[in-house]
Amino acid sequence: MAAKILIADDEPFIARSLSYVLEKSGYEIYIARDGEEAVRRAVDVKPDLVFLDLMMPKKNGYEVCTEIRNHPELQHVPIILITAKGQKADLERGLQAGANEYMTKPFSPTQVVARVKEVLGAQ
Repeated sequence: MAAKILIADDEPFIARSLSYVLEKSGYEIYIARDGEEAVRRAVDVKPDLVFLDLMMPKKNGYEVCTEIRNHPELQHVPIILITAKGQKADLERGLQAGANEYMTKPFSPTQVVARVKEVLGAQ
């Protein structure tokens, strides 16, 4: 069974490009365009991994990360923050909110697939 990945990003190009490269690698992809939808989709889908943008409408990535971490069925789901902001303070805040790691935009498709395989193990 394919691993389920939730991509939470309000930038259509980023969501589409991540979705494309991950689907091609055999993963089942779900997309959320804002923070509220990200939390709802995570609860409904129970993904194996979440790509989470920090700057989103309705709820930011920090809030979403905290809510996922506080949900009993989701607290162990790996979260990779994706952000254009490479500032150390932002990344530390994201890791404190419960993210496992982060990737700064732009990133290459090869880098994304390698990171997913590393986080999920070769499924």
